Amino acid sequence: MRQQIVRCIFHLVVSLLVVAGISFATVAPVKHHRRKPSHALAAASKASTSATKASITTRVRRGRAVARHSPWGAPTYADSTAGDRVDGEDLAVRRAAVEALGPYNGTVLAVDANTGRILTMVNQKLALAGGFQPCSTVKIAVALAALSEGVIDRVTPVHLYGRTRMDLTQALAHSNNFYFANLGIKLGYERWAYYARLFGLGEKAGLDIPGEEPGFFASEPPSSGMGMMTSFGDGIRQTPLELAALLAAVDNGGTLYYLQYPQNAKDTEQFVPRVKRHLDIAQFIPQLKPGMEGAVEFGTARRAVYDSEAPVCGKTGTCTGGTAHLGWFGSFNDFGQNRIVTVVLLTGARGVSGPMASQIAGAFYRKLAQEGYLGHKTVFSPAVLIPR
Repeated sequence: MRQQIVRCIFHLVVSLLVVAGISFATVAPVKHHRRKPSHALAAASKASTSATKASITTRVRRGRAVARHSPWGAPTYADSTAGDRVDGEDLAVRRAAVEALGPYNGTVLAVDANTGRILTMVNQKLALAGGFQPCSTVKIAVALAALSEGVIDRVTPVHLYGRTRMDLTQALAHSNNFYFANLGIKLGYERWAYYARLFGLGEKAGLDIPGEEPGFFASEPPSSGMGMMTSFGDGIRQTPLELAALLAAVDNGGTLYYLQYPQNAKDTEQFVPRVKRHLDIAQFIPQLKPGMEGAVEFGTARRAVYDSEAPVCGKTGTCTGGTAHLGWFGSFNDFGQNRIVTVVLLTGARGVSGPMASQIAGAFYRKLAQEGYLGHKTVFSPAVLIPR
């Protein structure tokens, strides 16, 4: 409920500023002069914080808390393996994913970043459904779009409010909504939509996977505005497969593979990677990865840390989708010979969040590392050089 309230207040603040013709955050486009920062956001942010604290205060009547009916229709806990077919899966990866997910109602999807092969898909019904709001995981695609268009580079300072300024690494690591809402306004719908669709949003990520449904990408800006679209993912339904395919492209240097899901041992033996398209993002990946590594090392995904010498790149996402809280974490191990993209999506009520999803991913990587599945070659993490 708190997440929903904060989201509504953020939406209101952005809408009021846009209507008033005020840019709530000033970005200095690459090779352009920076505009003078607006002070409107400072007051708006302060008012937003006060309103949020007031709105979440528990009502008390005659000294007793008032009971409220829970609006959440999805359970936090469930048997997420029911009905799964595993004949073509890598069973070592499957066991690690099931163990890491435990009793939670969600899905764990693991993909070979260099081939597009789905190694395991826990809770296939959920993973193949028509998508969910991406929450803050949309910021990966937004960052790539902004870098591609020259709106920012990794060290471009962005004035948010007061004396607060952030660069891309800090904004990704701490999942700053104002930063990415501003990028959405600067990009505009047409440019953002071009890259979003290029990166696979709104289309099937898999190749002839039985039961797969595509996600959705709005044909025009949502009524909530561009800021909400590029910070919370309004107007978008993303599938775990779509996120996994994009993350694989980030990990492997720009190849967007069709994800393929072998149905039996014969399919596995005859597996051949299939390329959907090549993304011209190789030059921007070094600017993107420090923020994704920072999310795990000192940001919103700290629960994913399991070994200081085994860096993981990732992005959390937490929001409300209909009658369920959503907790996303998309990631890949930035070390070892076997590079695995892992997407965790949790649905339910209390306790469901992006940080919780990152904890599950961390347990998954830990189990695979203990079994020697990932290999032991360590890669230096540049995120350790970023000021905390």
